[in-house]
Amino acid sequence: MSEPFSMPMSRVSEVLDPFRESLAHLRFPLEVGGVEDVELTYQDVLNQLDDYVIPRYNSLDAPLLAVFGGSTGAGKSTLINSIVGEVVALASAIRPTTRRPLLLYNSEDEQWFTDQRIFPHLARVTSHGPNDLRSTGEAGNELEIRGTHLVPRGMALLDSPDIDSVVVENRQLAAQFLAAADLWVFVTTAARYSDAIPWAMLDDAAERNVVIGIILNRVPAGTGAEVRSDLYRMLAERGLEHAPLFMLSEQQLDDEGRVSATDIAPIRGWLEGLAADAAVRASVARQTLSGTVDSLVRNSEYILAGYDQQIEGSDSLRWDVNSAYEGALQSISRDVSDGSMLRGEVLARWQDVVGTGEWARKLEQGVSTIRDRISGFFRAAVDTKPVEDAIEDNLYTLIMSEADQANTRVTDAWSRGIARDVAATAHDSLRSPEDRSEQAAHLVREWQNDLIAMIRDEGEGKRMTARALAFSVNAIGTALIIVVFASTGGLVGGEIAVAGGTAVVAQRVLEAVFGDDAVRRMATQAREGLEKRVSEFLAEDKGVWLHALEELGVNRELRGTYANALAALVEAKSADGRTL
Repeated sequence: MSEPFSMPMSRVSEVLDPFRESLAHLRFPLEVGGVEDVELTYQDVLNQLDDYVIPRYNSLDAPLLAVFGGSTGAGKSTLINSIVGEVVALASAIRPTTRRPLLLYNSEDEQWFTDQRIFPHLARVTSHGPNDLRSTGEAGNELEIRGTHLVPRGMALLDSPDIDSVVVENRQLAAQFLAAADLWVFVTTAARYSDAIPWAMLDDAAERNVVIGIILNRVPAGTGAEVRSDLYRMLAERGLEHAPLFMLSEQQLDDEGRVSATDIAPIRGWLEGLAADAAVRASVARQTLSGTVDSLVRNSEYILAGYDQQIEGSDSLRWDVNSAYEGALQSISRDVSDGSMLRGEVLARWQDVVGTGEWARKLEQGVSTIRDRISGFFRAAVDTKPVEDAIEDNLYTLIMSEADQANTRVTDAWSRGIARDVAATAHDSLRSPEDRSEQAAHLVREWQNDLIAMIRDEGEGKRMTARALAFSVNAIGTALIIVVFASTGGLVGGEIAVAGGTAVVAQRVLEAVFGDDAVRRMATQAREGLEKRVSEFLAEDKGVWLHALEELGVNRELRGTYANALAALVEAKSADGRTL
């Protein structure tokens, strides 16, 4: 009976679970350059952690897993049948033969394979012999397991799908099995040993320092020396010249479709020798596991670089959002304060209310005279409603235009770049144009109401009578808005003179009622109040875009956690050294 082997405790085993957890939180949703390769590497690393690295570190005395892999039609299943001396795996001329992979183990090692210790994502299907062999086509979902005394204790044999199968799921599963192998038995033929796909897999195995045995099958008579020499040369170029190489000549199989016992004996003897010696098993496990962790670290660093690209992409998308909405707010603030809002209808209607020439002449007589006449002016039948409506229309149009442009700028920037799907989803989550319009109109009305309330409060502070203020409050509020919009930077030609005159009239009217300091304070408060309301209005759409970014799950906190976990793994591997 083979004795279980053991290896010294490892610091790596202590950091694997936190590393795996930090890795599992990473996402790669943005279409940055090379993201497809990063995602493939990411899934490979996760699979390798789950299928091999973590289980092997947690169960160092588990049997070795020897995976038979190779090209389509190389004869893997036939060789497994021949090695164990019984038909246990399907062998057929129909390709692909191996649809549901088969794992054979010694019956006394059953506890290592009936649970989800390795390949946790594959459902176990237990069979008891050749009569149970049924191909279900579920290569990506099921693993057939079978205990038998024909397999030496301390080793399990896995008949893997073809690495170059026409079925995508088979190829993916074959790669996953090879990444989880303690020992890889590479099966090829004299006709196909130089194919590119098998050598790409061998290159990966060499990089991971996996223990490899090579079976060159169906070698035509008289070509053995030439083929062996060429194959050995190719192995040496990849640092695999020490891998044992077994050659099987082209021959007639027995009645049960097996290679002759004499020809298969060297291969069976090699596998039995590895299984029987605890020290040898330990050496195989150490070599493959150490090399696999080194490769895993390199791939994990590649993943980290890929995640940094995701963060950079997310920062760029966030800049698009901030730039669009900050630009919208600045444009509204500029147009509100540079005289642009006094164009057209607002300017004409205010002229109708005050009459530039008459009021300018009265200003020459001094503010005290105006103060004496203010009450009479505002008690008269002065209709400021046309001015208020014109102001409301202009301000509403400005806010809606800038909000729509901000949304369009973000949509275009995201759609043309790295977040096309995200752009579509986020845009669909924006409030409807009807809701945006209603809220913009409400914003303008509420701001005007704020000004009226501010004037009432200021008037009460000046001990003005409620009766006197009641006659003048709307007109005074309109005058205050004119002062807020007073700068002439956005006007041209004759508009400047007219607007300047009317603005001075409005300011002097307000100064006559409240005084210079109060007017400046009220105008500032009015501007700030409008800016606050506009900012909140824009923030609702802006928040949709930023929420879409947050939903991507790409952030520096996750990056930091993963980077720290990776650094801990590198440090632990260094502390363990090459001997685990």
